[in-house]
Amino acid sequence: MSGEGKVYVTPDIAKITIGIEENGTSLKTVQDSVSQKTSSLTTAIKKLGIKDEDIRTTSYNLSPQYDYETQPYKVNGYQISTTYQVKIRDFDKVNDVIVAATNAGANMEGNISFEVNDETENEKLNEARKLAVDEAKAKAEGLAKAAGINLGKIINISENRGVGPTRPLYSAGISLDSAKQEVEPIIQAGQTEIEVTISLSFEVR
Repeated sequence: MSGEGKVYVTPDIAKITIGIEENGTSLKTVQDSVSQKTSSLTTAIKKLGIKDEDIRTTSYNLSPQYDYETQPYKVNGYQISTTYQVKIRDFDKVNDVIVAATNAGANMEGNISFEVNDETENEKLNEARKLAVDEAKAKAEGLAKAAGINLGKIINISENRGVGPTRPLYSAGISLDSAKQEVEPIIQAGQTEIEVTISLSFEVR
């Protein structure tokens, strides 16, 4: 007999993706500009208490720009784009990080995702397990009574689990233009569903 347990938990870790994109005719000039903005960006974020290990480069792309009106094609410029993921453990700092990064040179649209720390997730998972087991037992007892049989001990148990998508209380992207004007975006984490299905097998007497 199977039972399902669901619990909802508010995430306590935010991950923000932000980026820098630069174009120019000189590769060195573009590289120097990106390096300078990267340094300013990471320095500004660290001043807010974000640790080194919570700032990670996720991509770095260099693309030559071609003049397609000439034969053969000639390179007439370069584009460099780089993105970073910032893990924020204090939700009160989410908006501050967005504003600081933008003022430091971030100019690519960003995204926010939310997670639950391991300790809280395990605690909520155990709550979901209990709900699932209670439901499976209740179903088995009801079926046994209807069939006129007695249940013995549990001889097998299996689990299938998943973490459902975040159910946002408010949905919004990061507007870097607004952040540069210090109009803070409204960010709320919503709730994450933790779901477990437990299957129990009983002896029948």
